[in-house]
Amino acid sequence: MTDTTQLPVRPQNVAELEALIGQTIGPTEWHDVTQESVNAFADVTGDHQWIHVDPERAAQSPLGTTIAHGLYSLSLGPAFSYSLISFEAFTHSLNYGYEKVRFPAPLPIGSRVRMTTEVVAVVHVPGGVQVRARQVFEREGSDKPVAVAESLGRLVEDAS
Repeated sequence: MTDTTQLPVRPQNVAELEALIGQTIGPTEWHDVTQESVNAFADVTGDHQWIHVDPERAAQSPLGTTIAHGLYSLSLGPAFSYSLISFEAFTHSLNYGYEKVRFPAPLPIGSRVRMTTEVVAVVHVPGGVQVRARQVFEREGSDKPVAVAESLGRLVEDAS
């Protein structure tokens, strides 16, 4: 695991990025999951399913409480990623998408979540490289991750 005192990791070029393949970077700092933030996410997405926004009804469910949306967990990925790895040495970087997204366990309100990332592959594509990174979101006190996803990013190396 990468030493968290040296985060974010700052590859300066494609060769340094390729050297990160197979390394786990992180974890991030813990993020508090509050009912207010989940309600705000529900408002933005229009997903007001009761298990996310109705604490009284959710208390009667097998989970015993409201839980964050799976996509809420995934949406933390970009901010978490910025705290783990910096692409500022590259001319341009962008989110290209996700593959293999899974939500193996619920994320109850009042929990804390954090993320690690692993650079899985760096593939040369026209105009730059595509980075595949495995993101694992863990809930404090749980052995099972709340989300696991492979993110895809595109980077253009500075030609100067």
